[in-house]
Amino acid sequence: MRVSLITAVLLYLGVSLGLGQTRDEWGKQCMTDDPAENIKVCSALIASGQLSNKALPVAYLDRGSAYALQGKYDIALQDYDAALRLNSKYANAFYGRGWVYGKKADYDHAIQDFSQALRLNPHLSAALRERAIAYTHKDDYLRAIQDYDAALRLNPNDGIAIYDRGLAFAHNGDYERAIQEYSQVLKLNPSFIAEALHSRGLAYAHQKDYNHAIQDFDQALRLKPDFVDAFYHRGVACADKGDYVRAIQDYDQAIGLNARLADAFYSRAVAYKHRGDYERALEDYNGALRINPNYAEAFYSRGRLYADKGDYGRAIHDYDQALGINPNYVGAFITRGLAYWHSGNYDQAVKDYDQALRLKPDSAEAFYNRALAYEHKGDYERAVQDFSQALRLKPSDSDAFNGRGFAYAKEGDYDRAIKDYAEALRINPRYARALANRSLAYAHDGNYLAAVADRSRFLWLRFGIAGRTILCILAILIARIVLLAVKRSRSNSR
Repeated sequence: MRVSLITAVLLYLGVSLGLGQTRDEWGKQCMTDDPAENIKVCSALIASGQLSNKALPVAYLDRGSAYALQGKYDIALQDYDAALRLNSKYANAFYGRGWVYGKKADYDHAIQDFSQALRLNPHLSAALRERAIAYTHKDDYLRAIQDYDAALRLNPNDGIAIYDRGLAFAHNGDYERAIQEYSQVLKLNPSFIAEALHSRGLAYAHQKDYNHAIQDFDQALRLKPDFVDAFYHRGVACADKGDYVRAIQDYDQAIGLNARLADAFYSRAVAYKHRGDYERALEDYNGALRINPNYAEAFYSRGRLYADKGDYGRAIHDYDQALGINPNYVGAFITRGLAYWHSGNYDQAVKDYDQALRLKPDSAEAFYNRALAYEHKGDYERAVQDFSQALRLKPSDSDAFNGRGFAYAKEGDYDRAIKDYAEALRINPRYARALANRSLAYAHDGNYLAAVADRSRFLWLRFGIAGRTILCILAILIARIVLLAVKRSRSNSR
């Protein structure tokens, strides 16, 4: 989850509000723009022993905030703890400690501290906003939105809260509301325009409105030419539109600005694969995995590339790696099963499809592929059952009708086979394989005219005019053979 770019600054300002009466004892010495200087001054004041009981927790708070801005979170926590031991009702110290817990990804403790700060000071809008961010990290988007609503009732022009509420709406799948929030930020906060444009572009992209998405990314990049995420996500939007050339150009720009961006290498590999450039795709998958050896999607996609090249051994190895990282990766079980199927290991293929269906019982693809494996094992009864399940989940799957028809034919049930082939052809009238299979079923059923008609259409679809010519030649040859046979029969009878 991306949090506000200026949260740290707001933290430092936020914990300093309303405390002038205590800081009058040392003026502005502990409140400079330099965290290192603040630490030095606050440390000297704390060590002096001259601060009052009211002032001492404030000094610990300020020093803790300075340490927090330096990223020294453990030391900052010690100072916040010290401030709270001295003043257990110090709302800003709870707020500051909560912020540090959030930076350490300890969101439960962060939420506890923000909640305590709000019990002590219900008007502390910054605590509401930061607690909302913690809820967002925990995927509790509804509570996050409630906190942003409350924060904005206290401070209606808080552009950061509006922006972050937009992020929460987006994470919750409400992209229309997210777009409204980002558009409001663009009116309220001129210093945050590039980020708001980028996020609005992402929301448009999720709505598949790629043109508006690309327009927002374009504007963001005009304002901030080194905006890596905008280059990357514009590339993704272009790829989703099918413009892989421009997508690759944007990924190039993103990688040029951040050579450690594994997602950009991965996405560029996908674009290269779509363009048929398997070698460059392979190089980029390798690049993504060098940066992130635990990138399950990269192993999976590289495995699919190897499978497309017919290298099923390497494909299976990559699917193994992906499943080692993510044991619940349904797609990897299905594609590994398919690789085993291509390798002739039908038993192992069935095991992988079994596992895929345990994880996703409504996977039409897994049922269909397992049916194919059963078919090759000669278990036509189970094949029919799985094709039927696939069709229950995906009634317009012409391949599943064709596959079930083939299994019926193998069982000798040509009537059902012919019905399934007919349904496959109703869905896809140019389905050559279904025509060829129905032709055989008609022939086995004794309907030779229908068989010849289907074979004729099959040859026409597969070979065009040449196919029809081949059929005519075969018909002539067969007719001549029949005539010769009749003549010989008559001569022998004489």
